[in-house]
Amino acid sequence: MSGNRLLLVLAIALLAPPISAPAAAQDYPSRPIKIIVPFGAGGPADVTARQLGSILQEDLGQPFVVENRTGAGGVIGTIEATKAPPDGYTLLMMSNTQTANESLVPTRKYELMRDLAPIAPVNYSDLVIVVHPSVQATTLTEFIALAKSQPGKLNYASSGQGTPYHMAGELFKAMTGIDVVHVPYRNSGEARSGVIGGQVQMMIDAVPAMAPNVREKQVRALATTGKTRSTVLPDMPTADRAGVPGYEATIWLGLMAPAGTPKPIIDKLNAAVNAAIKRPDVVKLWTGQGALPISMTPEEFDKFLRSDIVKWADVVKKINNAPK
Repeated sequence: MSGNRLLLVLAIALLAPPISAPAAAQDYPSRPIKIIVPFGAGGPADVTARQLGSILQEDLGQPFVVENRTGAGGVIGTIEATKAPPDGYTLLMMSNTQTANESLVPTRKYELMRDLAPIAPVNYSDLVIVVHPSVQATTLTEFIALAKSQPGKLNYASSGQGTPYHMAGELFKAMTGIDVVHVPYRNSGEARSGVIGGQVQMMIDAVPAMAPNVREKQVRALATTGKTRSTVLPDMPTADRAGVPGYEATIWLGLMAPAGTPKPIIDKLNAAVNAAIKRPDVVKLWTGQGALPISMTPEEFDKFLRSDIVKWADVVKKINNAPK
């Protein structure tokens, strides 16, 4: 090839428009997508990821494979997600654990809003305060009185530091002035088994996960933690009305992707998630379990996450300043 012809070919190549991100998104997805769940099997995040994944598979035409990567209160799985290629084929099912960890775990090797991109929230649910049937308390005020009479002798379970169950427990302690000992388990299933088996006396757990155990009388429910009574456990008062004014705690779930994932792919996933959670069968299933769908744009979810990080930083400060 002559020098002039080579220069002409190079000039044409430089002038040709590159393949646009929207065009790349049109072909997405072309292979299976992995959802990393940084929590244990059987918990709300795991169950929701599998339910949502099966619906997204119908819509987008590719399998969604759930992979549980547990440990360090959700940090290990989150780190793995940040290291994945930003191509839309690795997603993270996260919760307010991740926003709380921004202030609770200063040694983590990532920053949530720097290393991950918001896709969409999925759902949220209230929590329920339960005790083992052997505990001599049938109301929340009775449990608070019992704990105050035995400082440091009662335990409460969680699925690890920074999880909604841990934060709800610490906030409960700070607002009531009780001294109960935190017993972190590797995942919510083990924590649930701990209170059902009587190894720990109390747990604050997600309503969808614990409600069946309440109905089976394996645990005794004392109150739920939302602003209004739970439709799943309607006989339970809210903690705010049962002795802890102003107390509120929930668990919410959402999807993020590695930072740098093309915006058209983020938008495509957001649209698919919002369509999935609005399906009548999904709404019926989740509301029957005590979970409510949340619909936002990626930009709205970004603002929500930043606000939640600030919220939990204030809670952590409140907990740290509580009388010991």
